[in-house]
Amino acid sequence: MSAQKPRILVIDDEPQIHRFLTPALEAAGYEPLRADTAAEGLAMIAKRPPDAVILDLGLPDMDGKQALARARVFYEGPIVILSARDMEIEKIDALDLGADDYVEKPFGVGELLARLRVAARNRLSSVGAAPIVEAGALRIDLIQRLVTRDGESVKLSPREYELLARLVEGRGRVLTHQQLLTAVWGPAHASDVQYLRVFVGHLRQKLEPDPSAPRHIVTESGVGYRFIND
Repeated sequence: MSAQKPRILVIDDEPQIHRFLTPALEAAGYEPLRADTAAEGLAMIAKRPPDAVILDLGLPDMDGKQALARARVFYEGPIVILSARDMEIEKIDALDLGADDYVEKPFGVGELLARLRVAARNRLSSVGAAPIVEAGALRIDLIQRLVTRDGESVKLSPREYELLARLVEGRGRVLTHQQLLTAVWGPAHASDVQYLRVFVGHLRQKLEPDPSAPRHIVTESGVGYRFIND
């Protein structure tokens, strides 16, 4: 049974950090992404939001706290600060700006991975989403990123899974076309409604008992979609 690998963006200008973290994240079942500057990292988040971000504060083009504040305008996922700055005021400022946790350099990879897992769970709780959601024959594990139907693994593309996860996290609320497009594809695609319809169609073919009369991924005409788990 295969799971979608969570994508972790590491924004840090130190090559040794990437050399250390890349294999560690891969071994832990993540797909690591690399950005060496704040501008590059923010562009990557906007283009395709990762599952979590590890952010250094000492970046060459922008203070990490400024990058954190900019990211929080359009990114709701976990952000863990990784920094050599150990002053209490730095930690307080970062947490107040929306960081989920703060890990000092030097650090142990086990602790960092544990803090990432906790941040992911806390983010799910903050939007009211249960880690495991069952809907008829479907079982969706948002932590392990596993989707099964009648006990059989369902193969989803990364984009399909991300779209499904956003819908499930909505807990029955209507999510607008713009909200879904921005969350999954980034702000540049906020108006690509036809693109969204195509992916919703793919999900229905794979998940619905009758894709022509969907029970779980329901259209709200002219507005967006909601996920129903009754």
